[in-house]
Amino acid sequence: MTASLPSHRFTGMTGFLLVWAGQLISVLASSMTQFALTVWAYQETGSALVLGAVSTAFIVPFLLLSPIAGVMVDKHNRKLMMMVSDLAAVTATIGLLALSAFGKLEIWHLIVASVINGAGNTFQWPAYSAAISTLVSKDNYSRANGMMSLIESGPAVLAPILAGLLLPILQLTGILVIDVLTFFLAIAALLFVHVPQPPRSADGELAAQGNFFGEITFGFKYIFARRGLLSLLLFFICLNLIIGLSISLFTPFILSRTGNNSTTLGVVQSAGAIGAVIGGLLVGIWGGFKRRMTSIFIGEALTGLFLLLIFGFGRSLPVWIVACVAGSIFPIFTNGASQAIWQSKVAPDVQGRVFSARRMIAWAVSPITPLLAGWLADYVTEPAMRAGSGLSNLFSPLVGTDPGSGMAVQFILSGAGYMLAVLVGFLFFPTLRNLEDNVPDHDALPPHPNPVA
Repeated sequence: MTASLPSHRFTGMTGFLLVWAGQLISVLASSMTQFALTVWAYQETGSALVLGAVSTAFIVPFLLLSPIAGVMVDKHNRKLMMMVSDLAAVTATIGLLALSAFGKLEIWHLIVASVINGAGNTFQWPAYSAAISTLVSKDNYSRANGMMSLIESGPAVLAPILAGLLLPILQLTGILVIDVLTFFLAIAALLFVHVPQPPRSADGELAAQGNFFGEITFGFKYIFARRGLLSLLLFFICLNLIIGLSISLFTPFILSRTGNNSTTLGVVQSAGAIGAVIGGLLVGIWGGFKRRMTSIFIGEALTGLFLLLIFGFGRSLPVWIVACVAGSIFPIFTNGASQAIWQSKVAPDVQGRVFSARRMIAWAVSPITPLLAGWLADYVTEPAMRAGSGLSNLFSPLVGTDPGSGMAVQFILSGAGYMLAVLVGFLFFPTLRNLEDNVPDHDALPPHPNPVA
């Protein structure tokens, strides 16, 4: 399909809702697959480091290919880029389906599938983010982003429950079949939607000049030339580094604390997803604070308190449920507000380049933190808590010395560091605090003399 689709194709908020619904169903099936595969991998190996390696295998190709994907999203049909992402994901899933059906599935197969998914997802995020800017009005950016967050959180409410019910009946192979079918449903939904290409801007004209390397680096130059946007990005890099030292331990932490009880894990995951759904609905209806940086500062502080600190102190299901429900509401506000800021400040025809560069920088620490978190758990904090060391003497009255206590310490320290970083950013970095005033919206700039796309 090309950008000049027939007029009967859906566009505007109706088109967005159709694409959103297709993705929602597809991600529900993918979440069921992810739940089943994660439990299988940890039961096979008992290692948090292995799960970290699978996460890293997804992130590395995502980061390496992001600048190229950004250029392609801006230069080519954005709907086509969305389909490329979905086709890459379904290819990986079909491979896992075949291996599972023949009883040949191994851990390294998950790593290969994660690499393929990471490469495909490189196109998905900038394409969908940029498409929102042309499908809906600026006033609806926060609401649309809140609804997009439901694609990640909503299916996670039902996925663990459905996976737990269907696995004994369909086995892993049956879950993978459902996943494959829903991928094609999401692609079919895209065929009925017209995603307008953005009008040409002065920034877009500048980005298109020079060679391909210049186009790849444009997004980085754009960000570094705007101190407010750069400060926001550095703020999130810091938070990603801190939370990364514990959040990837979510599954092994719960399984260690409960004797590999996958039912408890599913309940806690669903609790977190319920909180994220609540957050998404609140943002979709309310839109967040008028000043988006207020949403970011308040939301990130409360995320550190509930999702990290209180969650780490928890030693029972009720505490974990409360921490996950409350802690999962606020990241939706922060992510939606951040996304709306970038969509408002960056011209739509260069958002692919800029958003890809932004994600590459923000996730620069992501390949390292799952491995580091897993290594710390396997070789430092867990052994230390059971060996009667100084760490054990300090924290054992709070978290005990049972399996999982070392990972609990990592959650607690991450939570304290996370909230401290938010406080420092608010008090001592006015460039960050006042960026909404200091960086003009893209539609407030002089228009390009030839606005035809």
